[in-house]
Amino acid sequence: MSFLAFLILGLIAGAIAKALIPGRQGGGWFITLLLGVVGAILGGWIGGALFGVGLQNFWSIQTWIVAIVGSVIVLLIYGAVTRRSRT
Repeated sequence: MSFLAFLILGLIAGAIAKALIPGRQGGGWFITLLLGVVGAILGGWIGGALFGVGLQNFWSIQTWIVAIVGSVIVLLIYGAVTRRSRT
């Protein structure tokens, strides 16, 4: 997958993860992009280690699922860290 396709995947996966998690999450589109890319990397690593599924093809449903799951995990961690620092 090309670098540009990976950034697009991360941005969309981050936006979907933000939509799936209830409540208000901080950060704009740039934070969403960063969290989505980090989440896609994490999801690809976890998917590859546990299930043998990675981020090979942009149009593969497995690629999107592992990227979104990874983005949800990263977004939950980000929310826990920023919520703790605000109080």
